[in-house]
Amino acid sequence: MKIYLYTCALVFILASCVKEQRNDFIILQGKVLNKKSNTLRLSSLCYSYSHDIPLNEDGTFVDTIRTKADNLMLYYGGHLTYMYLESGDDIHLTFDVKDYNNTVTFTGAGAAYNNYLLQKRKRVSEVLSDVKNIYLLNEVDFKETQKKLESELLKLLKNTKYFPATYIEKEKRNIKYYTLNNLNKYQVNHIYQTKNNDFRVSDAFLKELEEIAYNNGEDYIFSYDYSSLVDSYCQQQAREISASLNIDEDVAYLKAVNMLSNQKIKNIICYKKAKNGITYTADVENYYAEYIKGSTNEVNNKEITKNYNALKIVAKGKPSPEFTDYENFDNSTTSLSDLKGKYLYIDVWATWCGPCKREIPFLKKIESRYHDKNIEFVSISIDNPEDRNKWRQMVEKENLGGVQLLADNAFNSKFVQDYLIKGIPRFILLDPQGNIVMANAPRPSDDKLIALLATLSL
Repeated sequence: MKIYLYTCALVFILASCVKEQRNDFIILQGKVLNKKSNTLRLSSLCYSYSHDIPLNEDGTFVDTIRTKADNLMLYYGGHLTYMYLESGDDIHLTFDVKDYNNTVTFTGAGAAYNNYLLQKRKRVSEVLSDVKNIYLLNEVDFKETQKKLESELLKLLKNTKYFPATYIEKEKRNIKYYTLNNLNKYQVNHIYQTKNNDFRVSDAFLKELEEIAYNNGEDYIFSYDYSSLVDSYCQQQAREISASLNIDEDVAYLKAVNMLSNQKIKNIICYKKAKNGITYTADVENYYAEYIKGSTNEVNNKEITKNYNALKIVAKGKPSPEFTDYENFDNSTTSLSDLKGKYLYIDVWATWCGPCKREIPFLKKIESRYHDKNIEFVSISIDNPEDRNKWRQMVEKENLGGVQLLADNAFNSKFVQDYLIKGIPRFILLDPQGNIVMANAPRPSDDKLIALLATLSL
């Protein structure tokens, strides 16, 4: 009997230890039936967090996530699943790619939240089933539809049992934010759908947005729609600041964020914007100054400061980083030093990049306009070396002019890394001595490029 009691006590202690050890992470596992690709993409709706979960040959997967709680999006093969995970959850997810919407299933600890989110999405679809395009509705009908959606979602939440009171209260606010965010997006989407650029909502349409306080850190983390409303508010403030102070809008945006009082929100927004945004700004000094003023997160600050210091190397007036012996479309090789003596407008692009290809007609017009001036137009493709045929075919098909080069190691090419390029297209302007005029020059489609070129001695 003593041995039995001792064994039970030991089992209880071990079980308690396992529970305590698991308390700071989440296990997400499951199986994808009829898989088409070998990875799932998991992205946070709040934080700058995204990673791929590999699938085994039989479609099974398991992943460990270290976070207290988070709303996430799970992408696979064009399908999207919204999830809410908390520390200690052990979620099992399965779905069949051939019948995704009818086969998504959650089981295990934490499944209740995620099954609720599935029902929530279905309820929205049911309410909108008779509406062909919600953004074609007039504003009265649109608002009425949003109120109906809000009522139905609150009813669904009320009928969903056993949720903690704290979750229910946050979700009630989240549903309200969902309505307000849809109202906030109506004007721009109605203009896009109707092609009526003169349309403006009535003064009373957005009156409810005046009730929003933009400093609720708990809601910012929990509700994507609240975070979207905060972002929209900061964008509006940024436009006003930019106009009044005559500063770039990306710097003005961080100034607007710094006007918020909630430090948690400021830390998240500043980092999300600056992680890539600092590599795009035309005013890196003031951009960094506003970032560092707003962020108190030491880990994030260390990363952004490292990027800032790297960008100072490619500041205006500094010698440009070099590239050597890049493959030229004419079958020769070209180095940056070969091109000195003229201004250089460098386009970093790739054949797979949609925004890059949209700039091609504008680039051709710029090249034609300045064909007899002291400026050379250089396009550097960062297609993978094994895709050189795709690059050559596009250059030929589009009849691309200027100097057409293929970088030596795609995104990992030293020239690309030296400029801290995180996304394309990217345009760089150099003077005849090879010094940087602008490391983030305006795109060909931007009227600011013509204004910039007008200041040069071409």
